[in-house]
Amino acid sequence: MLSSETSRQALLARVLSGERRAIARVLTCLDDGAPGSQEVTELLSSHAGRALVVGVTGVPGGGKSTLVNALMGIWLARKLRVAVIAVDPSSPVSGGAVLGDRIRMGEHGAHPNCFIRSLSARGQLGGLSRTARAAVDCFDAAGFDRVIVETVGAGQSETAITSLADTRVVVCPPGLGDDVQAIKAGILEIADLLAVSKGDLPLAEETARDMREMLTLRRAATNGAWIPKVMVVSGAESKGVSELVAAIEEHAAVVGTGRRLTTNTNKATQMSGSSDTQSPDAERWLAHLSSLAQRDGICSTLGISVTEGGPGSAVVRMTVDARHMNFNGGCHGGAIFSLADTAFGLASNSHGALAMGIDAHITFQVGIRAGENLVARATELMRSHRIGMYRVDVARVESGGEETPVSSFTGTVYIRQEPQAKRQTGAVTNGLANGAAVPDVYRTAKD
Repeated sequence: MLSSETSRQALLARVLSGERRAIARVLTCLDDGAPGSQEVTELLSSHAGRALVVGVTGVPGGGKSTLVNALMGIWLARKLRVAVIAVDPSSPVSGGAVLGDRIRMGEHGAHPNCFIRSLSARGQLGGLSRTARAAVDCFDAAGFDRVIVETVGAGQSETAITSLADTRVVVCPPGLGDDVQAIKAGILEIADLLAVSKGDLPLAEETARDMREMLTLRRAATNGAWIPKVMVVSGAESKGVSELVAAIEEHAAVVGTGRRLTTNTNKATQMSGSSDTQSPDAERWLAHLSSLAQRDGICSTLGISVTEGGPGSAVVRMTVDARHMNFNGGCHGGAIFSLADTAFGLASNSHGALAMGIDAHITFQVGIRAGENLVARATELMRSHRIGMYRVDVARVESGGEETPVSSFTGTVYIRQEPQAKRQTGAVTNGLANGAAVPDVYRTAKD
C-alpha cells in the first residue's frame, strides 16, 4: 500500500486534507511497520510543527485518562481539533494489550473534531510506543490543534515523553508517600505542570503542598522562562481543569510548539556519521570521551570504542567475538548491556560534572552472533541541576549500512556538582573513569 512513491504521495494528500480514514490507515501502517512506513514518516515530519503537543504522564491509576477526557471537553468546546494518543502497556507473556484507556474517553469519541488512537507499548521502554512520535506528526500534519499523548503508567524513570511533548503534565494522585518520595528525582523533575489528581480526596491539598515544597528545593530553569506550577484537579468533577488548560496555554506561549522537531534536528547533527554535518568541535569532543573510555576496564576488555560524541550524547561500537559469547553460543546479554551502559556513562559525564547511575532498564529485541557489529547511541532526554535522564538505542549494523534494533536502554544519573580539581583521577561511575576535563568551549558556570 505504501511501497510506491505515487501511493505514498496520494495518501499523504488525503492526510493533509484531514480525511479520517486516511489518518487511520497511516497510523496502522506506521504501527505495523509496513513497507514504505519510514518514507511516510519523513513526509509527515516535513508538514508538522504547528500543533501543541501535551504529554500526560504519571503513575498507574493516577487518573490520567479521566483528566485527558476533561481536557478534551474544554478544547472541543472551543472549536479546536483534538487528537489523543493513548499508550497502553503490553503483556510480557502474550505481547498483547487491552488498549482500554479510551474507555474513559467515550464521552467525546464520536465528536467530529476528535480522534482517539490507542497504541501498544510493545515492550518499549520510557512510557511510549515505538511509533508514538510518528503518530504525533501524522495528527500534526493533518491539522489537529492539540495532540494529547497519554503514556503508560509511569515510574520514576519512564521519561521518554520529555523529548516528544511541548508541555509535560505529570499527574500525581494524593498520598504518593512521605516527603522523601515527593523529593525523589525522576519523573517529577520533567514536569512543566504538576497536576494533583482526584482533588476531591482529603489528601489532595496536602500532596499539592508537598509538591510545592519540593519545587522550592529545585533550581529554576536555566533561562528562567518557566517555573513549574502545582495544581489540584479532578477530572471526574471538572475541578481545576479550566485552570490547568489556562496554564498549558500559558506554557505554550512561552516555549512554543514543535520542540520535538528541533530535538530531532539536533540529534541528527550529533549522531550523523558524515564529516560535513559534524560540529567544528566534534574532534575535541571525540578526544575527550575517548580519553574517558581508554581508562575504563570494561571498554578495553570488551573492545568498545568511541566513534562520536557531544554534549549529552555518545556513540560507541563493538564487534562481537569470543569474549562476548555465552554458553548457548550467542552474544551475552551482559556484553550488550555493557555497550549500552558505556554510551550512557559517556553521555551523562560529558558535561564535566560527576554523574553516578542510580537507575537503568534494558530490553532485548533480537539475538546477536559472533562477527556482528553493534552500535549504541546515547541521547540526553533531560538534565537538571541534580538529575539526568538518558536513552540508549543499540543496533546491529548490517553489511549495507542498514541497522536492525537490538536493545533499548534507559538510565537515570545523580549529578554531583563537585569542582573539577576536587575529583580523584580515576573515580568510577557507570563503568567510566571520570577524571578528564571537558573541552573549555563547553564549560559552563554550573560545571
